[in-house]
This record gives sequence, C-alpha cells and structure tokens, in this order.
Amino acid sequence: MFNIRVYGILLTQEKQVVVSDEFIRGGYYTKFPGGGLEFGEGTRDCLKREFKEEMNLDVEIGDHIYTTDYFQMSAFNPSHQIVSIYYFAKALEPFSVEFKATPFDFQPHQIADPKGEAEVFRLIEWKDFNEELVTLPIDKIVARLLKERF
Repeated sequence: MFNIRVYGILLTQEKQVVVSDEFIRGGYYTKFPGGGLEFGEGTRDCLKREFKEEMNLDVEIGDHIYTTDYFQMSAFNPSHQIVSIYYFAKALEPFSVEFKATPFDFQPHQIADPKGEAEVFRLIEWKDFNEELVTLPIDKIVARLLKERF
C-alpha cells in the first residue's frame, strides 16, 4: 500500500522557514507543513488544502523540489510505503496562526491524551536551518538539498 504525502517549503520574506511541531501517536516530530493526498486530488491541490486546513492560509504552489526516489517504510504502518512530494509554497495573505518560539510548545490539554494529536508552528531563521532540525528521514534529505542549492 502506498501513502502519498505532499509537503510545502514556505520561506517568509524575512528568510525564515515555516515548520510544524507535531505530537502524533505519542511521538514528537518537527516537519514541513503538509499531509496526505486524498483520492481524486492532485498534489498541488492537496498542498493548498493542507495549508488552508492547518494554518488557515491561502498559498500559491511553486516549483517542485523533490519526490522520494527510494523505499521508505511508514513509521506508523509497516505495510505502507511512503512517497513524499515537496514543493515551494508562497503565502498569498498575512499569517493568522501564532508562531511559537520554542519547539513543541503545546498547551497541556493538547497532549493530555497519549493517542491524541497536536500541532503548532514555528519559524526558523534560514541561516540556522539544517537537516538536524527536522525529524522525518525524507524531510532531512530535502533540508540538505535546500541548504546545498540555496
């Protein structure tokens, strides 16, 4: 079974990278905004939907950055293979979400249920951004590619 994920690299005008700090199934993950492709949806439409759902933000989807080109088993379901697609994204309006200053700055009620999920957003200065600051293996590859290219 394939699990197709679509993620956006959003750089602010101040040269900051938007990341999502998430609590999922008892684990803590820092990743790029995005999520799962739904049946009948194109990858760019998926990413627009995900930004709207997660950040209440309209975005323009830019150039393709990377698509997984090796086998990556899902961390949550060993019978699923992950295929991740990354694009640049550009905000079309001001941000309405609160950005946290420290990783995993959740409210206690957000992580009270160990099976629950929580998400907050953070900005990382481009000069400080590197692959060690994201959790997922494919995100690490993309972070490294971005730093090498730009």
